[in-house]
Amino acid sequence: MTTSSTKTQHKARTAAMPFIMLTVLIDMVSVGLIVPVLPALVGKFTGSQADTAFWYGAVAFAFGLANFFGAPVLGALSDRYGRRPILLLGFCGLALNFFATAFSTALWMLIVVRLVGGAMQANAAVCNAYVADITPPEQRAKRFGMIGAMFGVGFIIGPVMGGLLGAISLRLPFIVAGSLALTNLAYGYFVLPESLPADRRRAFSWKSANPLSSLHALSRLKTVGLLVGVVACSGLAQFILFTIWMLYTNLKFDWGPLQNGQALAAVGIMSVLVQGVLLNPLLKRFSPQRLAIIGLLSSTIAYLLWGMASHGWMMYAIIFANIFGPTVTAAVQSIISGAADSQNQGQTLGAVSSLNSLMAVIAPVIGAPLLGAVSSLPKGDWRIGAPFYFCAALQLASLVLAFLYFRRQRHARAFVYLVQKLPPDATKA
Repeated sequence: MTTSSTKTQHKARTAAMPFIMLTVLIDMVSVGLIVPVLPALVGKFTGSQADTAFWYGAVAFAFGLANFFGAPVLGALSDRYGRRPILLLGFCGLALNFFATAFSTALWMLIVVRLVGGAMQANAAVCNAYVADITPPEQRAKRFGMIGAMFGVGFIIGPVMGGLLGAISLRLPFIVAGSLALTNLAYGYFVLPESLPADRRRAFSWKSANPLSSLHALSRLKTVGLLVGVVACSGLAQFILFTIWMLYTNLKFDWGPLQNGQALAAVGIMSVLVQGVLLNPLLKRFSPQRLAIIGLLSSTIAYLLWGMASHGWMMYAIIFANIFGPTVTAAVQSIISGAADSQNQGQTLGAVSSLNSLMAVIAPVIGAPLLGAVSSLPKGDWRIGAPFYFCAALQLASLVLAFLYFRRQRHARAFVYLVQKLPPDATKA
């Protein structure tokens, strides 16, 4: 009877992976839809490129700030009540966010809407915890890569649709995105199974759900150490990229929502190709640690070249040349997830999400002013790439921290191995 029950549970867990992948796909299509048009919508309420950069930064700051406080709370709640109800809450938050944005008539309304939406949305962290629930540690890098591939597919479909719909009306992509969020809510309610068994749930504590306590607990996780710095620096670089990409390409190449949608679709294609097709063969050839190092080096060079690009086609060339860049997130998340016990996956990955949200709070404060400071320079001036040069420096810092961390781990394993080989009398002595 126990054997039969175990087989049934195994089948249910195997079947859950396609469910969560479809959930992520719908979620990311809805998010991707609004990316090319949100800066243009903000621009409708401003009078200059400098003002647009400032207020777009404020809108991004509002979402990141609310998500910084909300993500660890929702992650901890998912450890207590299960992943499914928290995902459903997140879909409600997205739908509310998109519909309210579509009908906003002033900048302050956009900021309030993003505050509410950010507080209710922790889908990425909960989806990663869901995957950790149903996956043995040795397969997590591969499974996180599959989730990353769904993010990529969403960023192929979403931005292209957003660019096309935005050419008709800047508000139309938000209405379509809200409808997709409601579709995901219905799918999650009727189809998506729960991944966290009752015997692995833990009591909710406001103290542990506090974002600062959560980050402190993350930094104290056994064997993680400097990886927290890697997540912070690379996350800040990525969020600065997200903050200034559309404004930068408009300033330098006169790209609009359609062109930016196509470029983001290229990013999605690379993400799918690398994380969905190439990641498994790469993991057979390289360890997650080595893959993270190569990916960080590749991304550092990519940021530098994006800042130096003088023609729009160069942005595409760099996107497709940065083959190893998309492997970093899956590799690092698998290492951090492996350092947490099975009852704390939601809180741990919620803390990672909270750390990323903190970077999302900081990014607009740095990226938007940097771009604003160079916005008056001639279009071909290399200094317009200042935000990307800063991102390259951050990614280089991540590379150094990751190298130091993995070298310490290698030395620690070698020391343990030598101690185990010593005779019992020698260890007592």
